Amino acid sequence: MFSTLRTPWWIAGGYAIELAVGRPFRDHSDVDVLLLRRDQLAAHKALPSWELWAADPPGVLRPWTAGEILPGTVHDVWCRPGPVDPWRVQVMLDESDGRDWISRRDQRVRMPIGEVGRVSAEGVPYLAPEVQLFYKAKRPRAKDEQDFGETLPVLGPGRRRWLAEAISLAYGDHPWLARLRG
Repeated sequence: MFSTLRTPWWIAGGYAIELAVGRPFRDHSDVDVLLLRRDQLAAHKALPSWELWAADPPGVLRPWTAGEILPGTVHDVWCRPGPVDPWRVQVMLDESDGRDWISRRDQRVRMPIGEVGRVSAEGVPYLAPEVQLFYKAKRPRAKDEQDFGETLPVLGPGRRRWLAEAISLAYGDHPWLARLRG
């Protein structure tokens, strides 16, 4: 659905981790897609007949109409084909300055936009595993711990370094740091 877009987009969440690892290893409830905030209107182009709902803090889910520019406080859009269908896609909006992706959690955590994604052998763009794990590190749940453990063997030294530095900057001392640096 997103393949026709002319803006960058990446599969995110657990599917991004599985694409990086090269195999499925757990169940998922929906598909996460990351767009840069500047390209947010592309979500309506990718899903023209779907319902898109903005998760407007604190805790309000409201319809997102085509053409509306979402405020910087909205980071997630829930999407479904129709009113009785389950949520199938979660679009996440992240910041950029035109050159770099910028973490919404800590603006010191950055990466050039051209490096924030990878492409699978099948041509599917996905979020770099170190960026996805950075988000998962904030409050790791059991599935995040599993994702970290499955991904660690495929992270090269440069990616491990970037992730350790990003986690240290944004979250301070963290249980994953010893394993990343070891």
